[in-house]
Amino acid sequence: MNRILVINGGMPKGGRTKILTSFIVRKYDFQYVDISESNLPLLTGEEEQWKLPSVINFKEKVRLSSGIILISPEYHGGMTGALKNTLDFLTSEELEYKPVALVATAGGGKGGINCLNNMRTVMRGFYANVIPKQIVLDPECFNYDDATLWDESAQLVDDMVQELQMFIKITSEVAAKM
Repeated sequence: MNRILVINGGMPKGGRTKILTSFIVRKYDFQYVDISESNLPLLTGEEEQWKLPSVINFKEKVRLSSGIILISPEYHGGMTGALKNTLDFLTSEELEYKPVALVATAGGGKGGINCLNNMRTVMRGFYANVIPKQIVLDPECFNYDDATLWDESAQLVDDMVQELQMFIKITSEVAAKM
């Protein structure tokens, strides 16, 4: 069984990133980490930080996952600083070859692409396997009345999840032969 972990990199508790994370977790029954609730400190690199229960728990969730969905709003041309800080607690030990899907929420217009590129660059630094399909969801993609996505946007998410699952399967098959 695939153990996909959704990491919500958005900060506002009722924002679109939270709506999207909740939608995906409900629809596909995936685990998730909401970084606004994960109690990770600002990374200083000090030895005692790596021993904190919140850090150990987060790293273990990522390590045990078979794939990751990273979700972040675009803030000032990239992912949130809070998400970057969260990812900085990881190493390639948790992420090497792990399939990762990227999703950005944007305020509209041309937003989101820089966020996706920023997340892709960081994941490449971990030697993660970022899948080709990526999504930017603008405000009009959301049905705010019931905290879901409109059908066309939900289909984009479904296609991405299917591609992620395909890459998870390929990765596990290759790993089994090594």
